[in-house]
Amino acid sequence: MSRWEPNTRVRLLDAALDLFGERGYDSVTVAEIAERAGLTKRTFFRHFADKREVLFAGQEVLSRLFADAITNAPASATPMEAVAAALTAATAPIAERRERSRQVQSVVAGHTDLRERELLKLATLRAAMAGALRDRGVADPTATLAAEIGGLAFSTGFARWVAPGSERQFAELVREALDELVAATATLG
Repeated sequence: MSRWEPNTRVRLLDAALDLFGERGYDSVTVAEIAERAGLTKRTFFRHFADKREVLFAGQEVLSRLFADAITNAPASATPMEAVAAALTAATAPIAERRERSRQVQSVVAGHTDLRERELLKLATLRAAMAGALRDRGVADPTATLAAEIGGLAFSTGFARWVAPGSERQFAELVREALDELVAATATLG
């Protein structure tokens, strides 16, 4: 096994998803994932804390994308316009991975502890948006509410995108979900 192979994280994710699909999540060990990827167990742990984290690879990148897009939105942007910019920026790195995302979602959906982990990761994304909005001078509860709506739009769009038979673009589905949520808030009166 070469110690400096390229695309280590991707190889580990691909190996994990293959094994989870073949034998089920609970029956697969970190050592087996590393072996399938042609890497060592030690290399696995350099990239991921445990096998659950393989399924949530990229969350840190998404948090940074959300925050950076909000920070870089025009000064005249409303909080929801800044959130919309964040959602647009965050869809780009995911958009080409529909099949992989479907595989991950299938594994996550079948395990309560993974669904809980997913909710924690989504909370981190919402916190990144809320923090960036506050840094722009948006006061609470507006910053928190805008981030919560953005997080819900992201989750809703993602669920629609990975649904069986879905062929629409991720960015389009997220924007549609955001528009629906903003319209719904107007009816709360």
